[in-house]
Amino acid sequence: QVQLVESGGGLVQPGGSLGLSCAASGSNRRFDAMGWYRQAPGKERELVGLIGGSTDYADFVKGRFTISRDDAKNTVYLQMNSLKPEDTAVYYCNADLFLNNIVQRYWGQGTQVTVSS
Repeated sequence: QVQLVESGGGLVQPGGSLGLSCAASGSNRRFDAMGWYRQAPGKERELVGLIGGSTDYADFVKGRFTISRDDAKNTVYLQMNSLKPEDTAVYYCNADLFLNNIVQRYWGQGTQVTVSS
């Protein structure tokens, strides 16, 4: 059974930096894509970025956030710089397997990121 365990959330001041990591286990092959979503209170979950054949970011994080992955560790990372109060949200990692044109998506449990002075 696939499991994703996130770590690294917390409280940071505006303009600060924070790094998240997400370790995946339980798959017998490499995940086709991994990434991050976030959900702020009262809002829908939104894409932050995905890394697969290429790396794609939401416009609101371009130039500030960086996604990377280490396949040897089955881990995806999110480095967040120049954080803003509006980045406050629960951040969820995802791991995708592509199976016959169907995407099997797995989610982490979420980690809270709060940007506040």
